[in-house]
Amino acid sequence: MPKGSTKKVVFISSFPPRKCGIATFTSDLIKSTALAAKGEFEPLVVTMRSEEHKYDDPVKFEIRQNVKSDYICAADYINFSHIDLVSVQHEFGLFGGDAGSYLSLLLKRLKAPVITTLHTVLDDPAPAYHKSMLDLCENSYRVVTMNERGVTMLRDIYAISSRKIELIPHGIPDLPFVDSSYYKHKFGFDGRRTILTFGLLNKNKGIEVMLKAMPAIVEADPAVMYIVLGMTHPSVLKHDGESYRFSLQHMVKDLGLQDHVIFHNRFVVEEELHNFLCAADIYVTPYLSAEQLTSGTLSFAVGTGKAVVSTPYWAAEELLADGRGVLVPSGDSKKTAEAIVEILSDDSRFYSLRRRAYDYGRSRTWPRIGQVYWKLFSAKRFPVRITAKTSLSAAETISSIEVPEPSLVHLKKLTDDTGLYQHARFTIPNREFGYCTDDNARAVIAMAKYYAQYPEREALRLFDVYLSFILHSQNSDGTIRNLMNFDRSWVEDEPMHDAFGRVLWAFGAVMATPPSPSYISIVKDCFDKSIGHVQRQFPRGMAYSILGMCDYLRQFPGASDIKRQLGLAADGLVTQYEENKYPDWQWFEDVLTYDNAVLPHALFVAGQTLENKEYLRVAQEACEFLLSNTYNGEHFSFIGCKGWYERGQTKATFDQQPLEAASAVMMLRAAYDATQDNRFLTLQRKAFDWFLGANDLHIPLYDFRTKGCHDGLMAGGVNTNQGAESTLSFMVGLLAIVESYAIVDKAQASKRASQDPAKVIEQTIKKPVRVKSISTKGKSQSKRVEELA
Repeated sequence: MPKGSTKKVVFISSFPPRKCGIATFTSDLIKSTALAAKGEFEPLVVTMRSEEHKYDDPVKFEIRQNVKSDYICAADYINFSHIDLVSVQHEFGLFGGDAGSYLSLLLKRLKAPVITTLHTVLDDPAPAYHKSMLDLCENSYRVVTMNERGVTMLRDIYAISSRKIELIPHGIPDLPFVDSSYYKHKFGFDGRRTILTFGLLNKNKGIEVMLKAMPAIVEADPAVMYIVLGMTHPSVLKHDGESYRFSLQHMVKDLGLQDHVIFHNRFVVEEELHNFLCAADIYVTPYLSAEQLTSGTLSFAVGTGKAVVSTPYWAAEELLADGRGVLVPSGDSKKTAEAIVEILSDDSRFYSLRRRAYDYGRSRTWPRIGQVYWKLFSAKRFPVRITAKTSLSAAETISSIEVPEPSLVHLKKLTDDTGLYQHARFTIPNREFGYCTDDNARAVIAMAKYYAQYPEREALRLFDVYLSFILHSQNSDGTIRNLMNFDRSWVEDEPMHDAFGRVLWAFGAVMATPPSPSYISIVKDCFDKSIGHVQRQFPRGMAYSILGMCDYLRQFPGASDIKRQLGLAADGLVTQYEENKYPDWQWFEDVLTYDNAVLPHALFVAGQTLENKEYLRVAQEACEFLLSNTYNGEHFSFIGCKGWYERGQTKATFDQQPLEAASAVMMLRAAYDATQDNRFLTLQRKAFDWFLGANDLHIPLYDFRTKGCHDGLMAGGVNTNQGAESTLSFMVGLLAIVESYAIVDKAQASKRASQDPAKVIEQTIKKPVRVKSISTKGKSQSKRVEELA
């Protein structure tokens, strides 16, 4: 590189003030590289967005983890920023998509060469993780791993060429070899022997093993103090709160260790961390899992010359070899205690461990690591990357660019502390008509789907409001009330309604995809209370109930009573169909009215759940009949509510309702799932396009400005009101489309793999068995990867 020129490098990673190890690593890497570059380095950061934090320079762009279009936009931003190089800090759980696959969508579009630092390499990857890693390496000019085992795994498991792999250790602070007494005084630990564990807290850290070892250590040296430094891991805090930390604190009390154990529940800044390290005599990592290839905390401890006791996870085996530390069996409190007591009682052993660790760490200080990375970044020649001048795939185009981004803006406007208002005058909530259970049940389904794709705090808050409403709607005998006045009084003698079925569907949706396992027991009890009333419903109420029961069985497939009720309900719809069909009329009634598509939708899902071919036959016949009367070959024209469509009469064209479009979208996805016929996915997209203007009047019903949906397509245009049903219909339809194009992504990948017989065999052998369970005893690979992060 010519002297005086500046190398512009974009780092794709998390970044401070986000509290995670990769954010800290990236910050340290940028600082040390800048020091080595001596003014010839310009870093920019594309960070994974965290709602809690606001970013300053060098952050230039933020990506929302599960918003696919953000990855495409980030690639375009980088391409237009005259970048020389891209440095990716990779951890599967950091990026969206199956096994973090959205990152590959970004990398494939980049024009600059990519160097990827791998913070996790899996030794027995599930197919999705294996493919994600291969895609990542294929799109990278170089991949960096931090120890020798990583090099071997990349070669042997992923068949990555040795020429592509760089071995660069994890950087560590450049701290002096000091006596701990001075630093102990800073914390009031004078005269105490100190043991330290630091890092984000989760159950994989094995702190309870160390606590059980403490009584024996205290007996040998009553002056010992164990410091657990670090806040609870954000993902653990989000799902489980502080339950793990509280259990550890109870253990301290039960073991009588209050004078010998201190928890510092916070994310410490770099200077404070250095002070704690210097104050420690012994550093301990009692981790439970062996499958951890890197450890910043252990690297720091070795680099500062601590006497280290650790379980033999992958990073520790390499860092602590040749007498640089002591390895003890995982989960063995007795051996842990023995190792620490031996070190505390033998000064020669203590100082030998410290000296060997410190000497080894001199080659890994951040200034040295910065020089290594700068040499890699400033190479004179990188291969020219030519991105194909082709249009995006169908999945990329439709799911990322041609559909609006899901938004809660208008939904929030229609919601108060009680629930969701039924109606609006334009966008202004209309209090005159109060609330209804029907809409709040729809909202529960929408928010369950939304939160599964976009786990935002505001979505969870709305979910709780709507769920609270429908829980309150249930009577003690399991029946459901529908209409509530603005003053929170229930309407007496209300007309017949389908709210019962929608509530069961909502309960089932929560059980199938709960924001947290804690919700399952709540909604299961309510579902079980109402199940005896299913057979009293009208056809659409029966269909909604069927969808709820199928979702129930996704969580509890062995629930016999639910299976019996599901069979009876589906049999009832089939009987209704057989009694009303004619050669020119394959339908459940002698009229097409509202929410028609839910009837075949329910039978498609029931047929798959119970493996019943008769349900699937009726579902497909009714689906094709409905399509023949609502799809004209170019766009959908749904049955209008101004007259409906009676057999032998003229079909009403207006007013067309958004509910029909959303229902068709869901029916067509169920049809695809049952038949694997791609035609249904194409039609599903066309049904959704009705919202965007592919309709009889060529007018969008979705309002891009307010983020709401108009209440209907009328002869003279759209109904300007944007109430609950229409807005929820649009949202559910949009989320269904996003889900479907994840299926398209997988189908395209499968098609590519089918061109290589070896890959087909490999995928077949490695295909995982998906088990839906709320048990925490066995962890999925995604959960395991999240904990390793």
